[in-house]
Amino acid sequence: MTVIAATAIAVSVFVSFQVASELMDHKLLDTAEDQLHADSRVLATNAERVGLAQVPLPPYPGSGRLVRVILPDGSTRTPAGQPALPPVSEDAERVAQGLSTDLLESTDWNDGYRVYTLRVGDGAVQVADLADDSPINEFGFGMLVIGLLCAAGGALVGRTVARAALAPIDRLTATAVRVADTRDLDASIPAEGGGEIRQLIQSINDMLAALRDSRQAQRLLAEDASHELKTPLTSLRLNVELLIRLDRRGTLDSALPAQSRTRLLNDLGAQVAELSTLAAELTEVARGDVSDESTELLDFADVVVAAVARARSRTPDIQVALDVGSVWVSGRPAALQRAVLNLVDNAGKWSPAEQPVQVRLRAVDESAVLEVDDAGPGIDGPDVPRVFDRFYRADSARALPGSGLGLSIVRRVVEAHGGRAIVARSTRGGALLRVDLPAASPPTASALSTAEKDTPVRSARPAQPVAAGSAARTAEVGSHAEAADFCGSDREPPVNGED
Repeated sequence: MTVIAATAIAVSVFVSFQVASELMDHKLLDTAEDQLHADSRVLATNAERVGLAQVPLPPYPGSGRLVRVILPDGSTRTPAGQPALPPVSEDAERVAQGLSTDLLESTDWNDGYRVYTLRVGDGAVQVADLADDSPINEFGFGMLVIGLLCAAGGALVGRTVARAALAPIDRLTATAVRVADTRDLDASIPAEGGGEIRQLIQSINDMLAALRDSRQAQRLLAEDASHELKTPLTSLRLNVELLIRLDRRGTLDSALPAQSRTRLLNDLGAQVAELSTLAAELTEVARGDVSDESTELLDFADVVVAAVARARSRTPDIQVALDVGSVWVSGRPAALQRAVLNLVDNAGKWSPAEQPVQVRLRAVDESAVLEVDDAGPGIDGPDVPRVFDRFYRADSARALPGSGLGLSIVRRVVEAHGGRAIVARSTRGGALLRVDLPAASPPTASALSTAEKDTPVRSARPAQPVAAGSAARTAEVGSHAEAADFCGSDREPPVNGED
């Protein structure tokens, strides 16, 4: 930048010198010509009064104008001691002969003289001056000195300004190198400078903060996952070791009666299922918002009914009362079904057997509102702010199966779709989990008829009725196939690690 500044100043000075030189040159020429004209008129006036042959020509003083008188016969008169002028040119003779009134010759500096010839009587007078380019040379030398000084000063000033302007960039570079070498994301760059530099520093600080949050989230995820995996793995290991030890001793049948063995195998199956669920939820959380699933225009009621069917197939004892109406949304069907399934599973853990989980879906203004209502003990006030946190489990829930990830997945999916998830108390005394999603305009009839060919639209539900806008009723859906039918597709998205 310093070199650029110095070069720019030098170029500016050179251009200025060229322009100033041309202007000065023209000015000096105009002044010299005016002076030659004036001196010639004075000499011509004297010659007309006394004649060309008698006009007085004082001795040359050693400097100043040069004069010459051209007589009618072509001869010339010059002052004593005056340097010789160039011979009279043919054009000057034409002036003396009366063929022209005046003539200015040798305006080019290279000829050494500027000669002005003026017709007087039967001859002419000439006044000349020596072409002196010393003023231009002196001016050029002065401009050269000034240019060098300006270039040097500009280089110094440019270097100072550049160092001051780029100091934040230098600190930014040093911080980036330090972060790359030490992997320390706690570094922060002071917001200084102005304009684009301040914006760049702020962007880098925001990026470092995001990386810090990401690393912290990864660390917490690893710590929480190891903690959550420890208990089921320990229990599973102890039970397996017990079976192996009894089998090696040959006392498996005698030490474990059929009833105890069945209970132990059931515990092993439950622990494996819990590990599978936890692994699937950890994978879901670790993936974050990254998904290959495309966004579709779909009827949210289809997704809700399919999720309830899956919950019913996973937990046959759960009873769900559906009250859903058709509300179209734009979203990822598998992700939304996973969120609804987690809500229903969570409610099913708490709702008494004789009290069904109530699932309601309706359109409110420009939103699709889903409510999952259970008749359990509800959520204590201190636990409400942390219900959707990862791995958080209330004290009352620690004895129940689960990882504490289900509701956090619900919030992430809902927020990824531009909605919100909130918790309240049900009128039945239990928990009321509510999801609000932006509603979309339903497709036209023609779009529905061509959905399978051209448009990613999940169309109307199958023939099995679902109460809409009426009293709640219990939905009895008992197979994955039916759940797939409810979703309008023969493809079933994986949930909780199931194929």
